[in-house]
Amino acid sequence: MTARPDPIRAAEPATSRPAEGRHYRADGTSAGLVWQLPEEVPVAIMHNSVSTAVMMATPADLEDFGVGFSLSEGFVTEASAIRNVVALPVDNGFCVDIAVDEAALKPRSARALEGRTGCGLCGVEDIADVVKPTAPVSPRFALDPGAVLKAFAEFPAHQPMNRHNHSVHAAAWVSPEGGILLAREDIGRHNALDKLLGAVIRQGLDRKAGFVAMTSRCSFELVQKCAQLGIAHLVTISAPTSLALHLAQGAGITLASRAPDGIVCFH
Repeated sequence: MTARPDPIRAAEPATSRPAEGRHYRADGTSAGLVWQLPEEVPVAIMHNSVSTAVMMATPADLEDFGVGFSLSEGFVTEASAIRNVVALPVDNGFCVDIAVDEAALKPRSARALEGRTGCGLCGVEDIADVVKPTAPVSPRFALDPGAVLKAFAEFPAHQPMNRHNHSVHAAAWVSPEGGILLAREDIGRHNALDKLLGAVIRQGLDRKAGFVAMTSRCSFELVQKCAQLGIAHLVTISAPTSLALHLAQGAGITLASRAPDGIVCFH
């Protein structure tokens, strides 16, 4: 399916709450203000109505989040096995229930797993499982530095939450030419990526026909999530960690980050 750009979205009211504060300026003056703070709530990820994990996330695009998290973390092995997804408010948070063929579910542990805000290590019960093996990714196109610059220039127009609270991450699905086609936001960078990946899957988009751009640093978990879904290019505002680059090189993923006077691509 060919991706069409999302219309510029407005922030959902539930994603921020006003807080009163006082602004102290460098010139010694001050004034009262109202600052919008991002919401952070527990989100239970369930498969066939059985809890798998509880994450802290911003309550927007939760159906996308559930699908992206399930696939990028390997809890569900095939996107085609997902039959339905529904997000519902519950006491103190939200529940995302994903109906999926049992044959495509990772064997469940004895308890539901708890995760902090986009911690990136949910589902890990043994330290040896932190760094997961990644299958090789085959790129369909070479990453164009000019396209990366164009995507970063377009980012502010696709960050409605950040315009209100100035403190959430964004992940975008970008055409090879640099146009932002989809964007999702969350207080956690891993959550923002999972929401984006879920949106790409749910809209039936070709995962070889674009790249991921993010407003965060590049940690190894982001590389693993992209590799899990066969995405060959990941660009971030800040540079990758050495482990992220090592994993990307092993998987055939191109990483890029912004430099003061342009873009740095890592091969």
